[in-house]
Amino acid sequence: MTPADFQRIALSFEGAEEFPHAGLPAFRVGGRRFASLASQAAGYGNLVLTPEQQAAFVEDAPEIFMPIPGGFGRMGHTHIRLAAADEDILTGALRTAWKMRVEKNAKKKRGAK
Repeated sequence: MTPADFQRIALSFEGAEEFPHAGLPAFRVGGRRFASLASQAAGYGNLVLTPEQQAAFVEDAPEIFMPIPGGFGRMGHTHIRLAAADEDILTGALRTAWKMRVEKNAKKKRGAK
C-alpha cells in the first residue's frame, strides 16, 4: 500500500476529514485525530489506537505493526508498514482507529451534558 492508499481509505469513513499536522496529512473525525502520514517518508502510516488494540495488532502481525517509539507508542500510537500491508489489513486498521475515536468522541459528548 502507499500513502495515497492510506489517504483514500482514511477519508472513506463517515465524517473523516484531512488536515495538516506538522505539514503532513492527518485525519480526524469529530475534530480529533485518528491517523496521520507524519512518518510516510519512512514508509509508515500512523494510527491512534488504545494500548490494548496496539498490542493485539502487533501480536497478530509484528512485520506490519509496531509501536511508535517513546511515550506516544506507550499510549497506543502505532506505525503500520505500508509496503507490508494489503488493502484489507490497512482498511481494518484504519477502521479500528476511526471507530475508537468516534466512540471516545461520543462518550465525551455524553459526559458534557
